[in-house]
Amino acid sequence: MNMLDQFLWVIFPYLCITVFIIGHIYRYRVDQMNWTAKSSEFVEKKQLRIGSMMFHIGVLPVIAGHVVGLGIPKSWMHALGINDHMYHIGAVYIGSFFGILTLLGMLILTSRRFTKKNVRRLSSFSDLAVNVALLLIILLGIYSTIVTNAVEPSFDYRTTISVWFRHLFIFQPDASYMQDVPLSFKLHILSGFFIFGMWPFTRLVHVWSVPLRYFRRSYILYRKQ
Repeated sequence: MNMLDQFLWVIFPYLCITVFIIGHIYRYRVDQMNWTAKSSEFVEKKQLRIGSMMFHIGVLPVIAGHVVGLGIPKSWMHALGINDHMYHIGAVYIGSFFGILTLLGMLILTSRRFTKKNVRRLSSFSDLAVNVALLLIILLGIYSTIVTNAVEPSFDYRTTISVWFRHLFIFQPDASYMQDVPLSFKLHILSGFFIFGMWPFTRLVHVWSVPLRYFRRSYILYRKQ
């Protein structure tokens, strides 16, 4: 195991997680006024509505799939009566459907941000970088799910990537689990941690600003003169 592997699969993930946590705390304390996503709806509405709807409908099941695949050991799934074939169908076919839906939404949103002159004028460098980074990680994820799994059917990420990932959170990192992982999966993982590292400094922080008080507020009454 060389130093590069130790950096990529031990130091880099912990570095990104640390920046993610400390960065959010720092930004919330010093920059609450900008803790939001700048709206460009008044500039262009149609593509935003379609792309955002497709992206969010797709990304929620994708996130849930990652939580299950990475967080739940293979033996636990067997104990629940979910064998490898059943899991494979859900991960590949259902995961691919929602992944492609997410990709189409992200393509619309990215094209809108770069090609609509007024939208791009309102966008900061971090806005453009987030769009490109999200598009890249989604493309890598779909390629890994559809192409890599077909080319290398014997590879099982639940005995390699998942174990490595869980060991990170019990502070027993072992980079050796990542040695024989296909390149597309490695790039997908590294780009994912990179996004977590840049998260506190971008518009992605609005994910945590769920307007729960909206449901408890009093009705606003509008009356004509």
